[in-house]
Amino acid sequence: MNGNDDASPGGSGGQAAGTQDAAIGKDNDNDNGIEGATILNVDDTEAARYAKNRTLRHAGFNVVDAVSGHDALAQLEALRPELVLLDVRLPDINGIELCKIIKQRWPTTMVLQTSATFTSAADRTRGLEGGADAYLIQPIDPEELVAAVRALLRLHAAESGTRALNETLERRIEERTRALHQANVRLLEQIAQRERAEAVLVQSQKMEAIGQLTGSMAHDFNNILASMVGYIHLVQRLAGDARISGLLDKALAAAERGKQLTLRLLAFSRSNDLVTGAIDVRALLLGMRDWLQQAVESAIALDMAVEDGAELVAVTDANQLELALLNLVLNAKDAMPEGGSITIEARARVLDAAEGDIAAGRYVVITVADTGTGMPPEVASKAFDPFFTTKPVGRGTGLGLAQVANVARLSRGGARIDSAPGAGTRVSLWLAAGSGAVVAPVAEAGAPADLAGRGERILVIDDEPDIRRTMAELLRGNGYEVLSAAEGGAGLSAYGDFAPQVVLLDLGLPGLSGIEVAKRLRALEPALPIVFVSGHAERELLWTAVPGVRLLRKPFQSADLYAEVRRCLDEDRDRDRAPASGAGAGDSAAA
Repeated sequence: MNGNDDASPGGSGGQAAGTQDAAIGKDNDNDNGIEGATILNVDDTEAARYAKNRTLRHAGFNVVDAVSGHDALAQLEALRPELVLLDVRLPDINGIELCKIIKQRWPTTMVLQTSATFTSAADRTRGLEGGADAYLIQPIDPEELVAAVRALLRLHAAESGTRALNETLERRIEERTRALHQANVRLLEQIAQRERAEAVLVQSQKMEAIGQLTGSMAHDFNNILASMVGYIHLVQRLAGDARISGLLDKALAAAERGKQLTLRLLAFSRSNDLVTGAIDVRALLLGMRDWLQQAVESAIALDMAVEDGAELVAVTDANQLELALLNLVLNAKDAMPEGGSITIEARARVLDAAEGDIAAGRYVVITVADTGTGMPPEVASKAFDPFFTTKPVGRGTGLGLAQVANVARLSRGGARIDSAPGAGTRVSLWLAAGSGAVVAPVAEAGAPADLAGRGERILVIDDEPDIRRTMAELLRGNGYEVLSAAEGGAGLSAYGDFAPQVVLLDLGLPGLSGIEVAKRLRALEPALPIVFVSGHAERELLWTAVPGVRLLRKPFQSADLYAEVRRCLDEDRDRDRAPASGAGAGDSAAA
């Protein structure tokens, strides 16, 4: 026996203690995770306190003593032991009351209540109900004490593990819930994006179908107008009454307005077929004035303020610019249900430094301002977004301002909107400036002074009987020899016998297209003057397919027809071409 501190206060039992130590030590390696635990040993009796301390130390625990309730509370606050070995009888605080305090402040600390006095079942019940986790009667067998402490520490470890697991599970549940919420938000965003994409696709398909239908209707309407205009000119030739001539002039003016309408409808239907060039903005705006005034209500005043003396040439697509201006004027009209005014301004601007998405450079700025209801900032910020509209269902597609912004981007510029509720709206279209030296002419060169024919041969190929008949009659009446054909094959067959000096050719023919017919005619005679007669063709595209061809737009005035034919003949007058034999006048059987 070690003589330092292993003897009991009474000086006896040292051999028994050593035997107990050996027995207790056998289990030290069997309780992983509880050896070395801190135990607070609270007992005011020195001998009992010493015996419990010695037993637990030899069992591998870290033991700290306290001799009173207040001392125990201080040690608990400082050390936070896993277990308190608590005697019931203390000098300052009853052990049962102290147990309640411990459980209130440190609910996870295990309490092993002990008592050296006689206790009944009621006393032990009272101690356990006070919060104690176990109850032992002193004197306590050392092995029983160690076993009870270990059992409580195992329970403490299990509870701690369970709490840690619960905390981990709660944290993982929170993280998983947060992740699921984020995934759900992303899923909802993806669903919304998909729905928007599907809506855009459906709307795009609808607009494509409308564009195709519009193009077809405009083409047919052009043919109808061309026939009407032709017949009006024939009647004018026969009418001797000035009043009838005046009425016919008004009918021709109405047909011209119809022609402008079909041109704009065709511009809408060819929204992807954009051809940029130098456009005289001043001439374009002034040419649209009457048409735009007709597009708004009579209660709305339309004013144009075009800057004088400045070169207003922009690089853009003329048809799309006209459509953009129409969209802006119609939007302005809708914003003024009680009437108001619309002002269209055009001026040259130079940016020395970039402003947002508009780079530094020279621009032509077209501004459409109204005195309407205006828009709040959150609406104005989305005004150029495709398919965004505040109009009721069936009143708007949300494509008008998107098309305006697209025209600006096409012209390497930008679009700006300035609006506030009750203060009206200003939309500015910034178009890259071009050079006046390369501006597209507003009209063809002046008509030749002498439009009369001198027996020259003209071949007319058009599948529309009325157009074919009126063109032939007008040309014959003006001194030409005319042969007509209803389709490309018949026209090619008639060419060899008739040897025409000019061919008037419809673009949309059944069977062989007008382009194919023109190519075959050019193969037969490379210098043959060919004039396409169409309401929807682009001169640049025709020139690419068949270089040197000319274009006469349907519907046309008789003077336009005579002038176009005379230009072709005058340009070709130096060509030495012998007339073919056997040519006959009149309408061919192919007509």
